[in-house]
Amino acid sequence: MKQSPNPSTSDQIIMYSTSWCPDCQRARRFLDERQVPYLDVDIEEDADAMTLVKKLNHGNRSVPTIVFPDGSMLVEPSPAELASKVDQ
Repeated sequence: MKQSPNPSTSDQIIMYSTSWCPDCQRARRFLDERQVPYLDVDIEEDADAMTLVKKLNHGNRSVPTIVFPDGSMLVEPSPAELASKVDQ
Protein backbone atom coordinates (compact mmCIF):
# COMPACT_ATOMS: atom_id res chain seq x y z
CA MET A 1 0.00 0.00 0.00
CA LYS A 2 1.40 3.38 -0.99
CA GLN A 3 1.90 6.02 1.65
CA SER A 4 -0.01 9.29 1.41
CA PRO A 5 2.10 12.41 1.06
CA ASN A 6 2.44 14.51 4.17
CA PRO A 7 1.31 18.05 3.26
CA SER A 8 3.20 19.55 6.21
CA THR A 9 6.54 18.36 4.82
CA SER A 10 5.87 18.58 1.09
CA ASP A 11 7.67 21.09 -1.10
CA GLN A 12 5.03 20.87 -3.82
CA ILE A 13 1.34 21.50 -4.26
CA ILE A 14 -0.84 18.55 -3.28
CA MET A 15 -4.34 18.37 -4.70
CA TYR A 16 -6.70 15.94 -3.00
CA SER A 17 -9.37 15.04 -5.52
CA THR A 18 -11.61 12.41 -7.07
CA SER A 19 -11.72 11.32 -10.70
CA TRP A 20 -15.39 12.25 -11.19
CA CYS A 21 -15.50 15.69 -9.53
CA PRO A 22 -16.04 18.55 -12.04
CA ASP A 23 -14.31 21.09 -9.76
CA CYS A 24 -11.31 18.74 -9.53
CA GLN A 25 -11.21 18.38 -13.29
CA ARG A 26 -11.31 22.16 -13.68
CA ALA A 27 -8.49 22.67 -11.14
CA ARG A 28 -6.41 19.94 -12.81
CA ARG A 29 -6.91 21.54 -16.22
CA PHE A 30 -5.99 24.97 -14.81
CA LEU A 31 -2.76 23.73 -13.21
CA ASP A 32 -1.83 21.66 -16.28
CA GLU A 33 -2.40 24.57 -18.68
CA ARG A 34 -0.15 26.78 -16.55
CA GLN A 35 2.38 23.97 -16.21
CA VAL A 36 2.24 24.20 -12.41
CA PRO A 37 3.70 21.02 -10.90
CA TYR A 38 1.45 19.29 -8.38
CA LEU A 39 0.75 15.90 -6.89
CA ASP A 40 -2.80 14.66 -7.49
CA VAL A 41 -4.05 12.28 -4.78
CA ASP A 42 -7.38 10.50 -5.37
CA ILE A 43 -9.07 10.24 -1.98
CA GLU A 44 -11.21 7.34 -3.18
CA GLU A 45 -8.06 5.28 -3.74
CA ASP A 46 -6.18 6.42 -0.64
CA ALA A 47 -7.93 5.99 2.72
CA ASP A 48 -5.31 8.03 4.57
CA ALA A 49 -5.82 10.92 2.15
CA MET A 50 -9.59 10.74 2.65
CA THR A 51 -9.08 10.86 6.42
CA LEU A 52 -6.82 13.89 6.03
CA VAL A 53 -9.31 15.73 3.79
CA LYS A 54 -12.09 15.10 6.32
CA LYS A 55 -9.84 16.38 9.12
CA LEU A 56 -8.90 19.53 7.17
CA ASN A 57 -12.54 20.19 6.24
CA HIS A 58 -14.27 19.60 9.58
CA GLY A 59 -15.60 16.15 8.66
CA ASN A 60 -16.47 16.93 5.04
CA ARG A 61 -15.06 15.20 1.96
CA SER A 62 -14.60 18.51 0.15
CA VAL A 63 -12.63 18.24 -3.07
CA PRO A 64 -10.55 19.59 -4.49
CA THR A 65 -8.65 20.40 -1.34
CA ILE A 66 -5.40 21.95 -2.51
CA VAL A 67 -2.54 22.28 0.00
CA PHE A 68 0.37 24.56 -0.86
CA PRO A 69 4.00 24.26 0.31
CA ASP A 70 3.56 27.34 2.51
CA GLY A 71 0.87 25.49 4.49
CA SER A 72 -2.05 27.44 3.04
CA MET A 73 -5.03 25.63 1.58
CA LEU A 74 -7.83 26.25 -0.91
CA VAL A 75 -11.00 24.17 -0.87
CA GLU A 76 -13.19 24.05 -3.97
CA PRO A 77 -11.56 27.23 -5.27
CA SER A 78 -12.98 29.25 -8.11
CA PRO A 79 -10.68 29.75 -11.11
CA ALA A 80 -10.03 33.33 -9.90
CA GLU A 81 -9.07 32.16 -6.39
CA LEU A 82 -6.75 29.52 -7.78
CA ALA A 83 -5.17 31.98 -10.24
CA SER A 84 -4.60 34.50 -7.45
CA LYS A 85 -2.80 31.93 -5.30
CA VAL A 86 -0.73 30.37 -8.11
CA ASP A 87 0.30 33.78 -9.45
CA GLN A 88 1.68 34.95 -6.07
